[in-house]
Amino acid sequence: MCLIIYVCDTEEKELGRQAASGTCPSCGGKVQAVDVESRWKFCFLPLCFIMKRKFQCTLCSRRLVLYSS
Repeated sequence: MCLIIYVCDTEEKELGRQAASGTCPSCGGKVQAVDVESRWKFCFLPLCFIMKRKFQCTLCSRRLVLYSS
């Protein structure tokens, strides 16, 4: 009998926040840029290290997506 256990973990840490240009399309609130550091682990071994910038509204906390042309 073979028992395989996959243990995966994702850690996210907020590095900082700053004001971004524009307004929220749903409520008209201010937009904020949040820098996030993500670490993926498999059985306590680090697999991936990613830094992202996410945008969200300060009033409704909706996550916003930036489309570039």
